[in-house]
Amino acid sequence: MCTAATYKTKDFYFGRTLDNDFSYGEEVTVTPRNYRFDFGGIGTVQSHYAIIGMAHVEKDYPLYYDAVNEKGLGMAGLNFVGNAYYAGHIKDKDNVASFEFIPWILGQCETVKEARVLLDRINLVDTPFSEKLLPAQLHWLIADRDEALTVEAVKDGVNIYDNPAGVLTNNPTFDKQIFQLNNYMHLSPEVPENSFSGRLPLSRYSLGMGAIGLPGDLSSQSRFVRAAFTKMNSVSADSEPASVSQFFHILGSVDQPRGCNRIGDGKYEITIYTSCCNADKGIYYYTTYDNHRITAVDMRNEDMDGACLIRYPLICEEQIKMQNGK
Repeated sequence: MCTAATYKTKDFYFGRTLDNDFSYGEEVTVTPRNYRFDFGGIGTVQSHYAIIGMAHVEKDYPLYYDAVNEKGLGMAGLNFVGNAYYAGHIKDKDNVASFEFIPWILGQCETVKEARVLLDRINLVDTPFSEKLLPAQLHWLIADRDEALTVEAVKDGVNIYDNPAGVLTNNPTFDKQIFQLNNYMHLSPEVPENSFSGRLPLSRYSLGMGAIGLPGDLSSQSRFVRAAFTKMNSVSADSEPASVSQFFHILGSVDQPRGCNRIGDGKYEITIYTSCCNADKGIYYYTTYDNHRITAVDMRNEDMDGACLIRYPLICEEQIKMQNGK
């Protein structure tokens, strides 16, 4: 289970939570412009936009969970178990495996508008990365500073939805997720007035009562509603520290603590990491479950014209600053 979101102040921010019971050893990974991609159904691409994001690197290949490119376009894949369906190869289509989808789009497109052109030709195929790594059942959020969309490969084909909320979680399908917001249109960040009955002496007894009814459970539909409400009502200064801090607060609204989501055999789903990327500047920020200090990697401090992956293992140990230490 995961949640992805967008946020815009002076700059554009894109990020997500990764919720699972174990880690694949993901790393912040920069793919420079001349790293060679061999797309199985299409061919080799030697030159492309540089990309930074979170990836599990297998056989020197970046299996991206979420990423942005140097032009400011972001993309994240989230679990979509039971609904995702990848077809076989189709003639006259761009046959792209699910693990290739993020670099295929981010390597070529500057904007969501350009991504739409590629999506018109795409067929997401069921090719596994390896015998050990079978196709993950995913759907995707693609966004720039002006718009966002959701891509879902289902049995009926590849569906593309405009995503005005700029938020995505897991099941159900996106059209049902966004429709559910109609049930919460009465929520407000404002102090509520008594509309129950003028004949009853009802009064406010606490701040925050305008959001009574906002779901607080960890289901994907409830996380979608909560993240959308938090994101759409967020207010911050437009400086980098204020914007980044606010973004982590937005995704903090759907954080999963260990013990609250048991999946059996003594295992619990937790928020393994939370990311926030300044897509305009190419700076990838993250926190982990056991390290709440924000860590950053700037892709523009690397050789973006290189041909080899640049990898930064996550700093997972808690870093506590002792204010009065000796």
